[in-house]
Amino acid sequence: MENASQTHVVIMAGGVGSRLWPASTPDMPKQFMDLLGVGKSMIQLTVERFAPVCPEENFWVVTSERYADIVRRQLPQIPAGQILTEPEPRNTAPCIAYACWKISAHSPGANIIVTPSDALVLDTAHFSSIICSALSWTRTGRNIVTIGIAPSRPETGYGYICAEEKELDKIVKVRQFKEKPDLETAQEYLQAGNYFWNAGIFVWNAETIMSEMRAHCPQIARIMDLIAPSFYTPDEARAVKELFPQCEKISIDYAVMEKSGNIYVIASDIGWSDLGSWSSIKQHISADENGNSKVGKDIRLFNTSGTIVHTANEKTVVVDGLENFIVAENDDMLLVCPLSDEQLIRQFSSK
Repeated sequence: MENASQTHVVIMAGGVGSRLWPASTPDMPKQFMDLLGVGKSMIQLTVERFAPVCPEENFWVVTSERYADIVRRQLPQIPAGQILTEPEPRNTAPCIAYACWKISAHSPGANIIVTPSDALVLDTAHFSSIICSALSWTRTGRNIVTIGIAPSRPETGYGYICAEEKELDKIVKVRQFKEKPDLETAQEYLQAGNYFWNAGIFVWNAETIMSEMRAHCPQIARIMDLIAPSFYTPDEARAVKELFPQCEKISIDYAVMEKSGNIYVIASDIGWSDLGSWSSIKQHISADENGNSKVGKDIRLFNTSGTIVHTANEKTVVVDGLENFIVAENDDMLLVCPLSDEQLIRQFSSK
């Protein structure tokens, strides 16, 4: 695409994915796993999705120090100096600031896409065209574009973006960001037609986001200005380790999106899911005639329906007599749980 050399993709990959325990654990969270049984991890699929709009040498990953080696193994094509490590998690605003300040130090005119590492997009061709539209919009001028998802149901697990217009595939002004709603409110959002799921994907140029952060979260901007002289030098690791933990712990939505007057959205139906629950994983794995979905080498099901079986290791698993269950195995951990109780999984994993 035009000006691709000035386009950079920042992948946020520091989360721990606790809702998908035991497959996803703090040692190996969901972004580094092949959740769908397709032979690629979620972060590998993310890089693949953005390949049409950005050259390999312009990809960046921001992750925890503990995951740096995993990122290097799974994404050997990304330059080692562009795998940025956080000494401790401070939510998305400091994470994004670190990457954008560093990109700007070498490419002040850069156009930047920021994306989570662990979501699924089925219609990748249409997704690329939407991203290109957003990049054209942000290349000049002080605009931020976020990607909205046309809701298919009254979902209570996602934040929403309220837009000035109902139109899809068109860049329109954002009126307001909304927190995760209750069911009644989510139904009202669906009915209204101008509320879209917040996918956490943002497009801006470096100058714009730095200016917005200076205005709306100056504490983080000051820390980045202190770290910046060390960028691309042997002193960077020490400066980040000392100063990054001093950043306010805040999301980019709270820090900038909800305060800025320059936010736009382009919403579409691209087959998006954050794969944040076993139910959502099940929806994206082909089911047998009894509605069962399975990932694993040798899974044998008898008198079983509506169940997801997900095994990480090469072993035989036999399931008999379950209906609408989760059976998930990883190393020395096994979960057998009704799908209706999946909201309790975080509690199960923390005991």
